[in-house]
Amino acid sequence: MPMKMATRLLVRARVVVFAALFAISGFTCASAHRAASAQSTEANITRLTASILGSSQFAHHPLDRELAAKFLDRYLDAIDGTRSLFLQSDVKELSGSQGAFVRATMDKGDTHLAHVIWKRYLERLEQRRAHVFGLLDAGPGAFTFTGNDTYQIDRATLPRPTDTAAAQTLWKQRLRAEYLDEKLGNTVEAEIPGKLRRRYEQQLKNMATLRSDEVTTIYLNALASVYDPHSEYLGREQLESLEMAMNLKLFGIGATLESIDGFCTVREVLPGGPASRSTLTAGDRIVAVGQAEQTPVEITNLPLTRSVQLIRGPKGSRVTLMIVPAGASESAPPRKLMITRDEVQLEDQQAKASVVDVPVKKAGAKDADKLRLGVIDLPSFYAAMDGKKDGSQRSVTADVAKLLKKLKSENVRGIVLDLRQNGGGSLDEAIRLTGLFIPKGPIVQTRGPDGDVEVENDPDPNEVYKGPVVVLISRMSASASEILAGALQDYGRAVVVGDSSTFGKGTVQSIMALAPIMQEEGLGYTFEPGALKVTIRKFYRPSGASTQLKGVAADLVIPSNTDISQISESAQKDPLPWDVVKPASFEHQDVVKAHLKGLRGRSAQRITSGPGFQYLRDNSARVREKLKDSTVSLNEEKRRQELARDEGRQREFGTAWKDAQKDAPRRHEIKLKDTNAAGLPAATPFVSLEKLQQRRANSGDNQDAYEAALADAAASDTVLRESMQILADYVQLLGPSSQGKVAATQL
Repeated sequence: MPMKMATRLLVRARVVVFAALFAISGFTCASAHRAASAQSTEANITRLTASILGSSQFAHHPLDRELAAKFLDRYLDAIDGTRSLFLQSDVKELSGSQGAFVRATMDKGDTHLAHVIWKRYLERLEQRRAHVFGLLDAGPGAFTFTGNDTYQIDRATLPRPTDTAAAQTLWKQRLRAEYLDEKLGNTVEAEIPGKLRRRYEQQLKNMATLRSDEVTTIYLNALASVYDPHSEYLGREQLESLEMAMNLKLFGIGATLESIDGFCTVREVLPGGPASRSTLTAGDRIVAVGQAEQTPVEITNLPLTRSVQLIRGPKGSRVTLMIVPAGASESAPPRKLMITRDEVQLEDQQAKASVVDVPVKKAGAKDADKLRLGVIDLPSFYAAMDGKKDGSQRSVTADVAKLLKKLKSENVRGIVLDLRQNGGGSLDEAIRLTGLFIPKGPIVQTRGPDGDVEVENDPDPNEVYKGPVVVLISRMSASASEILAGALQDYGRAVVVGDSSTFGKGTVQSIMALAPIMQEEGLGYTFEPGALKVTIRKFYRPSGASTQLKGVAADLVIPSNTDISQISESAQKDPLPWDVVKPASFEHQDVVKAHLKGLRGRSAQRITSGPGFQYLRDNSARVREKLKDSTVSLNEEKRRQELARDEGRQREFGTAWKDAQKDAPRRHEIKLKDTNAAGLPAATPFVSLEKLQQRRANSGDNQDAYEAALADAAASDTVLRESMQILADYVQLLGPSSQGKVAATQL
């Protein structure tokens, strides 16, 4: 965000915090460096966290009985996401008096309940382990899969078991599902019982060794989540990870991770990192981790900080990951993936461009002409210190400006901005980068909890690129990406294509380190108290519409594997609502609207007849159907038939796509280091089959995993190529007298 705005917000947030501190009974001023026990440190952190969250949120909702009930439910779900361990009697007993609980949390920072619940959780975990071992000892009788029974995967909205017998029924079905997964994954059946024993034993061991402050971190994160999905408490390990991510280089596999329903889930694969050279993709769930060739240990329901510690390691060492692929059911057999840890340089994550000569055919013409187009791949809105002596900044806006000038020098007729994997980043950079495509005007409006609205304008009147623009989005385009896409759509400056809408995250967060506040207020601590990520503002398009929940809708929808409603802000728990503010004053360019009907008609013809799109439509429909039905069959023959059908469709699509590559346009990829060089680098395929094979070799994947990666690459390429075809249509419809006359060449 702009520096002046950031300063105002941080000052305002600090005023709110300190005003709240003095209103809390039980706070005492003393030397910040006085000795404090771990227990009193937890108490000070808890009181401060509860106060900040209750005073600085949009909901303006104090921690009362209503929120306390939701808070406890979130904590229980955080450690028992399948709702199969805690009994209904446990919940009734542990909840106690909500009023007393609120007073204890606010006045004393009491986390006693968190540890009582954790102790009960470990007891139930041990009972499940004992029951599972008994079933495994009884022999193969419990593990025949010829009936019509099913396993309920998603229990997030279902009641907890009424008693121990009901819980044991759930435990048995889960064990049967895991046993069948191993069979389907071609594990030797004689080895399955031992493997499952080790899994349950390891999970109990992992949980039993959590430190007190790690349990408190889970507890406080549950508290933060009741206000909105993006507020969270960052414990010492999470804060350390955040600080590492702010540096220019990372050590590990090159992926950002998040915890979703107890699963360590890949949020993003960083370009240029070790994971990007493997078949790991966003949405994959890591269920077990091993060092080199050691047996992987179960990490499901393990706190994310512990999972990250297992995945990190020295440069050059190898880590084994057991992966449940994105979109697959939780009971899908995991695949093995080996990655060599390495250093991930920020340079590998920078924006890059491509020049593509797309064949287009004019009506009545015998041969196709070549239309030169540009593609800019924008992985994030980064803005990090370079570490240079002059203190200069690395800026995505400056990088894209260089790429645009290079593309113009190569006489491109239009540009695709690819935001499909862009989850956001610097708000300031999103504003400045949008300004490269418009002469002046508002880019985004922001509103704080007190209702004040501020308009942020393009700070630079220089319009770097005036030609036709297509913005390619997906459900994973979020936050700052939605600001750019929404503004260019409001101005009528660009055609937005891709998934039906973006993610729908229309909120701004600020990270507040607790140590400085605790020092200033005389609150002692014996270990790093962490930080709070708090939602401080909502943002709105120039038209006044929020991107919250609704995102940015595409002008033209292209079938894809990612257009699934579960990938959205609306699928989160307790998201902030959609609303509007007064439209800002800006000059509409309206170069898009008149051509949308024609663009839709041409694209619809290609999508209807294209075999690749038929696969994408069918695959998306199957994924949506599976997500709608939260059960999985425990009939082995039926499951094998389903797997064979899915793998067959996937293999058929990948093979057809490979066969079509001989006629596919090639690209001249331009990295930042190439922007000052004369001419273009040699042309290469958009997706290199050789690189995919190398990724397979590097990660130790089998043939099935390679074919899955090939199908994903083919799907991504199919969508990108259609976006370029839409851009080519757009250039033709605009004609030589339009703003598309960037180059001298005419169709």
